Amino acid sequence: MRTRSNLAIVAALVAAGLFLTMALTAPKAEVAGIPSAAGTASADEPPPPPPGPPEWMRPLRPGERPPQFVLFSFDGAGADSHWKRVLPLAQRSNARFTGFLTGLYLVPNNERTRYTGPGHAPGKSSVGFGGSEADIATRIGNLKTALAAGHEIGTHYNGHFCAGSEPSGAKWTTAQWDSELDQFFRFVREAPGLDLPDGTVRGGRTPCLEGKKDQLFPAMVAHGMVYDSSGTSGSLTWPSKTNGVWEFPMPSVTVTALGKRVIMMDYNLWFSMNGAKDEPEKASLFTEWTVAAYFTAYQAALTGNRAPLVVGNHFNDWNGGAFSTAVETFMGEVCLRPETACATYQQVIEWMGLQDPAVLAALHAEPQPRP
Repeated sequence: MRTRSNLAIVAALVAAGLFLTMALTAPKAEVAGIPSAAGTASADEPPPPPPGPPEWMRPLRPGERPPQFVLFSFDGAGADSHWKRVLPLAQRSNARFTGFLTGLYLVPNNERTRYTGPGHAPGKSSVGFGGSEADIATRIGNLKTALAAGHEIGTHYNGHFCAGSEPSGAKWTTAQWDSELDQFFRFVREAPGLDLPDGTVRGGRTPCLEGKKDQLFPAMVAHGMVYDSSGTSGSLTWPSKTNGVWEFPMPSVTVTALGKRVIMMDYNLWFSMNGAKDEPEKASLFTEWTVAAYFTAYQAALTGNRAPLVVGNHFNDWNGGAFSTAVETFMGEVCLRPETACATYQQVIEWMGLQDPAVLAALHAEPQPRP
């Protein structure tokens, strides 16, 4: 279904000036951002309800290879302008994605003392709060639209306390993670009109990818959560289960133009390219390099062990929107390719549950590509 080369698509997008205009939060070494109030609830028609289970949601036939799963995720999941771009793109591309929601984006600025981060004073946060009640109403509308379309909401926790904002998540105990999750689910439960059924949020990604598994995972299990996507891997690996939690690591990928390997998350890619300095004049170049890295990892998985490809991103406009443009370019093309399924974490877990354990064991035993 591909009609143009990757670079041609990138060039067309850049020439059209389709850069995003919002900044939110970031992972390891990331910058703090406060979600904008820009925009109100869209008058656009919401996407139609999701269809029934996809054709690939079944046991593999003898000798059949698994779909090449691509897992798009967006940390923060707050900015209205980005929701309005990604939702219709996903609909056109037959893609499902995951928004890792920062719980404080459901808390109005004037109610900030409702939150007490573990080891921090009430009302303190490294990423701000949710803005006005009108801003939060818009955000809730986007979350409900996403869920109705078959996308997934996970947690990005709350205060985004990373190294330097001590005590950071890297040092939290199970009791502190329990407190953070208790507050996240309370903010979700109390958000006016969100009305998420129990069990909707089943996994997450920690701020800055920090947190010790032996402290975090017990708190996750106690809150009914089944997967984590905070880890990293030097190769493409199938998810594995640790203490009741499925781990979906983000891989490292070779950025050919730089001659080095980088964690495949937008901020990490940006940092590798110019130290995360704002140089919007280089947006088209950084977009080109990022799209090429995505396709390098995709092709390695597709022709290798077919491990789910985790693509980590944010709703941001870093460096002239270079990285948002890149992920949208990649989503718009790769999700329409044969034998490819752009899915949510919960869909992949459901698919794995349908397979013969011997089939999954054989997939785990295959060589792990290093893209």
